[in-house]
Amino acid sequence: MSLVATAPLIRIMLVDDHILMRMGLASATNNEPDMRVVAEAEDGIEAIEAYRQHLPDVVILDLRMPRRNGFETIAQLRKDFGSARILVLSNYSSGDEVAAAIQAGASGFAVKDMPLDRLLDAIRRVHAGEQFIPPEIARRLAGRMLSQLSNRELEVLALIGQGRSNKEIAATLHLVEGTVKVHVTNILSKLGVADRTQAVLAAVKRGILQIE
Repeated sequence: MSLVATAPLIRIMLVDDHILMRMGLASATNNEPDMRVVAEAEDGIEAIEAYRQHLPDVVILDLRMPRRNGFETIAQLRKDFGSARILVLSNYSSGDEVAAAIQAGASGFAVKDMPLDRLLDAIRRVHAGEQFIPPEIARRLAGRMLSQLSNRELEVLALIGQGRSNKEIAATLHLVEGTVKVHVTNILSKLGVADRTQAVLAAVKRGILQIE
């Protein structure tokens, strides 16, 4: 028996205003032994109520929908249901859209023309608590983040990655500690994370930082 066959069932909610897309996704995922579509919604407003009713394990969500777009829906789901695991599935994969989706609280980003096996892998990884961003999109996102972070912020981030405290960073860069705190706050905001550890993890995943 395969590992997939014995894995816990992944309960999925599909959110897309195109019924043919939902039908295709439902067919593909329901054919997997460890996946089952338990709810569907055609816009963000329906999605909130459907999530509350069914409490799915993974939400597969489009960004461009009527009434409430994907970014607003992601933010609302994360606000109302903090543990929501959301995989964006979109035709659009610009650095700006990917970054906005991740910062809103998405767990992963996939494109609608990707091979089915990669999409299924994305669902399983998001369900396992991992972040999924295809390498080609991650490179684009890393470039965007690099352009967002100033040279000084990159220096501070590198020292954070070495485990340095604000006081140690200030001494190394010949800054006052208050200035370092401002840089750290800006880094967390730009990377869309809550603390220093998450900043390092996000920077490594996006290719901004390398830990030896």
